[in-house]
Amino acid sequence: MNRVHRLAVLPLLFALAVLVALPAASHAAETSKGQTVYVPCYSHIYHGIKTRGIDLTITLSVRNTDPKRAVTVSSVEYYGTTGALVKRYLEKPLRLEPMMTVEYIVAQTDESGGSGANFLVRWSSETPASPLLVEAVMIGTSAQQGISFTSRGVAVPGE
Repeated sequence: MNRVHRLAVLPLLFALAVLVALPAASHAAETSKGQTVYVPCYSHIYHGIKTRGIDLTITLSVRNTDPKRAVTVSSVEYYGTTGALVKRYLEKPLRLEPMMTVEYIVAQTDESGGSGANFLVRWSSETPASPLLVEAVMIGTSAQQGISFTSRGVAVPGE
């Protein structure tokens, strides 16, 4: 193998080594009777010079991953960069049937959250159920540039 081919293989070997070193995902069925889930999101991000921003549309996706049990979402709250509550999305608890998904949108023109925005989603179940999968999908375009990415929620300990 010549030097050029060896150099081309090095990034692949490095990526493989990283994947092997990562801890294996737990396949054990963890259940809960409820959680508060924190989801970081961004109503805009900066690019190039920090004063240049791209406004983003945020889609919060709340997914019941349990194929047998319904859960109740008691609140969906949107907070801004300063930690101030911007908006409450639920007027009353919402029952999520097994495998059901509900989405909440923050419009691209809504800059109230800022670059440090986040959601808190609270849910409960009468019997232990699979934890919700809560993600934010951000997408925006400016001139001929487009950007999209996701952010996954994490359970808040002690909540």
